[in-house]
Parts: sequence; structure tokens; C-alpha cells
Amino acid sequence: MNSGKFDQNVQNFMRRHQLLHEGATVVVGVSGGADSMALLHFLVSVKDQMGLKVIAVSVDHGLRGNESLEDVRFVQEVCEEWAIPFVGKTVDVKRDKDKEGTQVAARKLRYQVYEQVMNQYKADYLALGHHGDDQVETVLMRLVQHANPALLKGIPVKRPFANGQIIRPLLCCTKAEIYRYCEERGLQIREDPSNQSLAYTRNYYRLKVLPLLKEKNPSVHRQVQQLTERLTEDEDCLLQQAKAMVKEVVQFQSNDQTASFFIPSFLNYPIALQRRALHLILNYLYQEVPEGISTKHEEDILTLLNHEKANVTIDFPQSMQVTKSYQNIMFGFTTTETAGLQNEIQEIHIPGENHLLNQAILRASYSVGSFRETKHSILLPLEASIFPLTIRTRRPGDRLKLRGLNGSKKVKDIFIDEKIPIAERDKWPLLIANDGSILWVIGLKKAEVNINKQAMNCLLLEYIEPTI
Repeated sequence: MNSGKFDQNVQNFMRRHQLLHEGATVVVGVSGGADSMALLHFLVSVKDQMGLKVIAVSVDHGLRGNESLEDVRFVQEVCEEWAIPFVGKTVDVKRDKDKEGTQVAARKLRYQVYEQVMNQYKADYLALGHHGDDQVETVLMRLVQHANPALLKGIPVKRPFANGQIIRPLLCCTKAEIYRYCEERGLQIREDPSNQSLAYTRNYYRLKVLPLLKEKNPSVHRQVQQLTERLTEDEDCLLQQAKAMVKEVVQFQSNDQTASFFIPSFLNYPIALQRRALHLILNYLYQEVPEGISTKHEEDILTLLNHEKANVTIDFPQSMQVTKSYQNIMFGFTTTETAGLQNEIQEIHIPGENHLLNQAILRASYSVGSFRETKHSILLPLEASIFPLTIRTRRPGDRLKLRGLNGSKKVKDIFIDEKIPIAERDKWPLLIANDGSILWVIGLKKAEVNINKQAMNCLLLEYIEPTI
């Protein structure tokens, strides 16, 4: 492809994807390599025709000493020759690379610079030099490493960024075509020698795998680009349907960062929407979804939804737990703070209203033994042996001497029989006598307590559930 065909090919691609508008301000990321220099030269060549304002920005990552510094100076000299504004920045990748890895840290800091320059110039676009071969490499890498079809969308042609959009006009070109363009236009370039190192995964695909594919189909980049565009369209459509599904069936509680849904309602939707809905839930709950979240986690949740067991919990990164309780499922975080609250013991003041840790009220008053108990009330004798009364949550091995039965029962089994969700069991209030025995699993079961039904002096406890 000669340079004239190159120009036409890129312009057609830009028109089809509506990548630029007349009078736009465009920041161009320029490293000095063939890709970015070809992109910068192309945009400069059409800037008068389209009324563009072009600004070049070059970032020195501080990884190659004077060599990378010379790359930035080279770009600056070219920009002075072409009479376009230039911004050069130096970042300290070495400071962050141990936490995130060199490539990840470099990209993060580079994009921070891009955002600053975009805001400084109130730019409409950030143009980057990714090309068709980059697209093929990206799709291949993700195909090998991941099973999420959304990732096969590859490098987007455009996406929102800062106060504008990132655009990639060269995704329609191969690396070879870019080299020819630079040669025919007499463009000098500076190549990063690390691009030839097989220590980086992308370079392995670039140097070892891509040449084999091009032997079979020299235009494989076009096929892959068309594939990614179709996948993007399909994914966008499915994502909108998944958002509508989540809005319909999932309940979010922003105050305690939880999400829950009724399993049969969720399973009424196609599996393609279920998978995407799960990712939407995780995106909502996590401030930033951990890299450790994988397809295995997704499959674990789907298995949980269809599991025969009534109560199952699975652990996710950063203290998230996904809990199935009968026909409901809940996503939430466990913290040492909430665990401490659950173990706290609260003494009951008599008479008066006691505000419990679960936001409920336990009202204590004196009454006659003829009062008829309800599910949410209990009569107790005024015997010194049971006082003071306290409220706490369950502990391992807790048992209740059930009223009307000759024996005791585990509190755990009471919760199971009453189909109490797992997430609620550790918060459930228990009324405790002075000797440590359980008098009442509040609202569920009461202990056998001897009381004179004719007595005029009894203690009445009334439980008022928290309002939501």
C-alpha cells in the first residue's frame, strides 16, 4: 500500500467510525516509534483541511535512562519543525512497578499524563497509534488467557476518556503498511529495543505467532477487526438487556454495600444475560473489581444458583461473600467491625425501651400473668435468679430448652427449621438469663420457664422489629 492509499484507507476508516469532527482539538500520544510518528504525520497533514488543533505529548517512563530521554527530545524537535505544540513529561515507573508490574505501572502513569494534557487543552480527542497487528495480538492473548467473550472485543476503535474520547485511526493498517508510510514520507523514527524482547507476552505473539497467521492470510488484521466490531455491537446489545434485568430483579442496599435477588426470578432469564448481570453486580459492589476475579468465580456463582443445598456460602476476594439462603442469594462484605458488633452483649433495662444493635426495640414493662403471649412477646417471672437479662447473638453450641418438649435443641437447627437466611443468623437477637441459659430466640422459639399464670407481678417483653 503506497502512502496515498494509506491516507485514503485511514480517512475511510475514520469516517465510518466517526472518529474526528472538523475544528476538533486532538492530543496525540507520541513515543517516537513508527506507529505514533505515522499517526502524528497523518493528522498534521489533514489539520488545515479539517481545521484541527494538534498537540503532541511524549512520556519518558524513566526505564531506559538517557535513551528514553532522547526519544522525548526527538519528538520535541519534530514538533518544532512541524510547528505544533509539544508536551513532554517524565514519570517514575520504577516506584510503582513492584506493586503492579512494569507494563501495568507504565500504562497507568502514561494515561494519567494523557488525561492531564487533555484537560489542560480542553481536547476533544486523544489519538493513539494502535494498529491492526496490535488488535490481532490482543485478541489472541485474551483468547488464550481468558474465557470472557466481552474481552474478545479487543482494542476499541473509540471510547470515552477524560473530557473527550480516545480514538485509534490506525486499527485498519498493518505494521508493515505503517513502516512503508514512514519510509515513503521520509519520516525518521526511534524504536524501543524492548519491543524485540520475548520476555514480554505481547512480543511473543507479535514475533512468533502473528507471522504464522499472516502466512495463511496476509489480511488477518481485517478479519479480526471486523470480528471485534461485531462482537462489540453484540455485547453492547446484551449489556443493555442485562442492565434492564438487574434493574428488575436485583435489590441493592448502598448503606451496607449488599446486593440480593430471588433465585427463581434470576434464572428465568437466558444464561447469556445471567452471566453479564453477575458482572454488573460485582462492578457495583467493588470500587474496582480485583484482578483475581475470573471465570471460575462466575461459574461458582452459577453453580450456587442451581445447587440443591439450601444454605451455601462462597468467598470472593477482598472479604466479599456470596451466600445462598434457600431461594435467595446475597452479595456482601464481611468486616471485623461488624463481627465485633455481633458479639457484643447488651443488658436490658427494666422498665423502658431498649434499642438493640439490629435497630429493633425491646420494650420491657410489668404486667399480669394473664397476658396472652404472641410471637413477638414473652412473659417472665420476676425471679432474681434470671436477672439481669441480656441480649446477644448466637455462639457455637448454643442450645435452647424448648417449651413443650422434654429436651433441648440447637439454635442452629432452629434457624434451619425456620428457614432463616444465613446472613441474618449471626445478627439474630437471643434473650439470655443471668445463668447464661437462652430464654428466647426472639420471634422464633421460647424456653420452658415456670411462671405463675395468676401472679400479678410478671415481666412482659415485647419485640418491635426494625423498620426498613
